[in-house]
Amino acid sequence: MEQIKYIIIPLLIGYILDLIFGDPRKLPHPIVGFGNSISILTKWLNKGKNRLIKGATMCLLLASSVFAFFYLCSHLLLQLNEYAYLIFTSVFVFYGLANKSLLQEGIEVFHHLNSMGLEAGRKRLSWIVGRDTSQLSEQEIRLAVFETLSENLSDGVIAPLFYYAIGGVPGMMCYKMINTMDSMIGYKNDKYILFGRFAARLDDVVNFIPARITAFLMTSVTLSYRGLKFIFKYGKAHTSPNAGYPESALAGILNCRFGGPHDYGGVSVNKPYIGENDRPLRNEEINKIKYINHAVCFVGILIIIACYLPWNSLF
Repeated sequence: MEQIKYIIIPLLIGYILDLIFGDPRKLPHPIVGFGNSISILTKWLNKGKNRLIKGATMCLLLASSVFAFFYLCSHLLLQLNEYAYLIFTSVFVFYGLANKSLLQEGIEVFHHLNSMGLEAGRKRLSWIVGRDTSQLSEQEIRLAVFETLSENLSDGVIAPLFYYAIGGVPGMMCYKMINTMDSMIGYKNDKYILFGRFAARLDDVVNFIPARITAFLMTSVTLSYRGLKFIFKYGKAHTSPNAGYPESALAGILNCRFGGPHDYGGVSVNKPYIGENDRPLRNEEINKIKYINHAVCFVGILIIIACYLPWNSLF
């Protein structure tokens, strides 16, 4: 009974809240607090000598502090009042999931592109990608949205669920801190090449399993043999050790091609191609992405429940 009460119920409540509300922009969000702490420590530490050591120390300190904070809060609330514990856990599962907000961001790019034109689409896309969007064509904008949605299906949905399954809210929030550090300082430029290196590598490690789970779930919910084949054929082709897997799955599902040359802050990066069919993408294909995201998230929830229910019957 405790497995259902303390793990499954908060998971379902958090999932439903995310499904209904998405990112609560008018409410305080823990990721904003994570970002502020990273910014403050980065300004203080990212200078002078030993930047690699300083960056690694900051990463370990912040990740362990977040885990310890949420572990202590969860433990104390469980001792004091189980309903307070359930509310606390449900709210932070809600904060930890980003499925609806992820889809909303992609849909907004398409909305701007369709209703306000190419320049508006480029500008809206720049909110969610790191590449230079000023010269992108409509086809390149669509490709960028789909690449980003596939990669972030792992980072924003399956990875948080994976770490909730093995570490509860402390594990989920610790993952979110690591992922936030990578998004803020994990760049290969002069400013962060040393200071952000540990954050980038740590993010690669914690996303290794979730990225591959995501890819296989994507092909499972679409019954795409080509997507499954592309995972093995192109998964390792990406410059990232993880992003290539969900991107390969989506390239196979949609029968399209990702990758190619991109501009990141004035630096040209020629990414390997993932997929084979360089066909024009259509705006309405975002509907298939919506189905994939919702289905993968739902199946991920079901898998966690299925893993915990047998333990509930035993104990």
